[in-house]
Amino acid sequence: MNVPEGFKQTEVGVIPKDWEVVALGELTEKVGSGITPTGGQRVYKEDGRPFMRSQNVGWGSLLLDDVAFIDDATHATFSSTEIQLNDVFLNITGASIGRSAIADSRVVFGNVNQHVCIIRTDNSKLSSRFLNYFLLSANGQMQIDIFQAGGNRQGLNFSQVRSIRIAKPKNIKEQTAIAAALSDMDALIEGVEKLLAKKCRIKQGAMQELLRPKEGWVKRILGEILKIKHGKSQKDVCSLQGIYPILASGGIIGRAANFLYKKPSVLIGRKGTIDEPQYMDTPFWAVDTLFYSEILNGYNAKFIFYLFKLIDWYAYNEASGVPSLNAKTIENIEKYFPELEEQERIVAILSDMDSEIEQLETQLAKYRQLKTGMMQELLTGKKRLV
Repeated sequence: MNVPEGFKQTEVGVIPKDWEVVALGELTEKVGSGITPTGGQRVYKEDGRPFMRSQNVGWGSLLLDDVAFIDDATHATFSSTEIQLNDVFLNITGASIGRSAIADSRVVFGNVNQHVCIIRTDNSKLSSRFLNYFLLSANGQMQIDIFQAGGNRQGLNFSQVRSIRIAKPKNIKEQTAIAAALSDMDALIEGVEKLLAKKCRIKQGAMQELLRPKEGWVKRILGEILKIKHGKSQKDVCSLQGIYPILASGGIIGRAANFLYKKPSVLIGRKGTIDEPQYMDTPFWAVDTLFYSEILNGYNAKFIFYLFKLIDWYAYNEASGVPSLNAKTIENIEKYFPELEEQERIVAILSDMDSEIEQLETQLAKYRQLKTGMMQELLTGKKRLV
């Protein structure tokens, strides 16, 4: 392998010559975790000191919607793991092993259970924010995965955490600059996420208002305005060169050489995912675990799709195991419908909202991809920040 000028080969890859590779344990003041207090969930309070569990540690962010709290007396029984500002949280057990995040003012003076490791860096040697991004990077995750290779991902021990090899600039200011650049990107992503969530809430409220029965709307059973049709096995139409999407209850699963139906249609799962309606206005193939619909004249397919979005489909579940719907049950559901012209006006409003949401989703995906590239460039020294 040719090593570019100004770089060197190390056990964690090619890095700049003026960077170093150091075991995490040599750069930290603390590596440890707490406990689950005696009494389990009975000791949790409505407020008090935040008690961090693995579900509260996301991929670089804190997930505090369901954070638990403990009182001072419980905290005192294992206060050696009291959270300090900028501690790094690393999940060390369960399916979420490897997720990490930074402690902020919302959780300071709280505590952690045994599934969350606190890593407290020596700030003269290692920026905690740089460490957090390194742990989330491909290099950091690869090392964590190696510790779990061949096992059941039961957990990391503290010795393994301390042995993680960190590639870093020797200059703490460069570490800080790298972390700041990635934090700026995180802030950009968070801003789009919040705007997207807001737009989705607005659309949901608009759907509930616009689709609420009004004077002049007529009650119909769905069987009077559509016919529910069964999908078919896709095994004879699958083709890598196919131009038609193959739809299952969870979305597109492949391409087909032929189509099953070509008119606008609303689809709903027959088995499995039964609460995620889909809308198609181009030719498609539907598999046998999915219903599609033939819409009768005088009714707008996308209007019906929006109505389907507001139905509690699990209320019509007819199986005790895998959720299932019956075609006749669907056709017997009663809904109110306005004249076609009003249906089309409502569809136009909601479709515009969908377009805004899709644009934000595209932008969010672009920013996330950009951040991944930035992490690869900045955390390996391919791009330097002076």
